[in-house]
Amino acid sequence: MTTYKIAFEGEVLKIGFAEPAQNDQIVKDAAARLEEMSKAGELGGGVLLKINGPVSVPVAFVLAHKVGHLYGAIAFFDPKLGKYVVCITHNPAYSLGDLVD
Repeated sequence: MTTYKIAFEGEVLKIGFAEPAQNDQIVKDAAARLEEMSKAGELGGGVLLKINGPVSVPVAFVLAHKVGHLYGAIAFFDPKLGKYVVCITHNPAYSLGDLVD
């Protein structure tokens, strides 16, 4: 059983809830999936990672912890803006709050 789905669709990391569960189990499943992706070479790092999909606050922390240092910047999709908002950056080409397509 998996309670959280994480997969690349093109250059976007698509995330979302799967089987109903509480956050204590969901964070374990999200961390396990990210570890699996890392070992398979799917999370090789890069300049910018775009993330799109529903997330709870605890799962957002797991995602940030696991991918925050693999990519120069992390941007999360904001449906109200219709763009990705840079929320983590180690890359001088991106500033916090930048909007990217």
